[in-house]
Amino acid sequence: MQNFKTMTLLPFIAAILFSGCVSKSQLKKDVAEVIKEDPKILIQAIEANPAEFVEAITKAAKQAQSVLAKRRAEEEQKKLEETYDKPLAPVIVSSRASRGSDNAPITLVEYSDFECPYCTRGYQTVTELIGKYGKNIKFIYKHLPLDFHPAAMPAAAYFEAINLQSSKKAYEFHDEIFKQQGKLKKGTKFLDSIAKKLRVDMARLRKDIKSKKVTDIIKEDIAEANKFGIRGTPGFIINGVPVKGAYPTSHFIGIIDELKKRGKIKL
Repeated sequence: MQNFKTMTLLPFIAAILFSGCVSKSQLKKDVAEVIKEDPKILIQAIEANPAEFVEAITKAAKQAQSVLAKRRAEEEQKKLEETYDKPLAPVIVSSRASRGSDNAPITLVEYSDFECPYCTRGYQTVTELIGKYGKNIKFIYKHLPLDFHPAAMPAAAYFEAINLQSSKKAYEFHDEIFKQQGKLKKGTKFLDSIAKKLRVDMARLRKDIKSKKVTDIIKEDIAEANKFGIRGTPGFIINGVPVKGAYPTSHFIGIIDELKKRGKIKL
């Protein structure tokens, strides 16, 4: 009897472990009882049929991945639909560096990391969106410096410290970093070179970089991103609708078109 169980157990175990269901409801109960009675049966089944076990596991895993991916996509779509009617509300204050008119019908907030290569794509996307919508879009750059990017936090502090002198220069600094991101490995020497080129007051800059005001701004940005479930970069909020990742410009245009269709914005 035990040999029969050993030979027939393998496909049943794979189905249970990786798909969560079997063709007959009684099968799961039977297999569970078999393993409970003699756990060695599972080991014997694997040892007796290693190739078949791996094949079954691989096939079941692929099926499970497909199901989970579809489920995640459906959940993300559901959340997206909800935010059209219940938009997220990032804190936007007049003292923050921004591009565009305060009265613009489109507001795009980005949570970014100056050292993240995907954020360079985000920068390109934002540039294209500003080029397309012009005065109809307002852009606010916020910070989500990741722990494994050592230059991200200093760059964020420079950006905010420069903004205390000039919002325009802060964004010129922002642009230069993304155009020459590879030079961030030079550390503050590179950041200083950009600031000097922009004729920033360096004495004030060095003081403001370490100020509580600048530190608090970055901390608040990180907390806000986490609150919205944005833990990777880049992340965006466009008129309350979240976009998590370096999606192409067309994705954002699609969201804007949907907002127009729903009467949320007028262009």
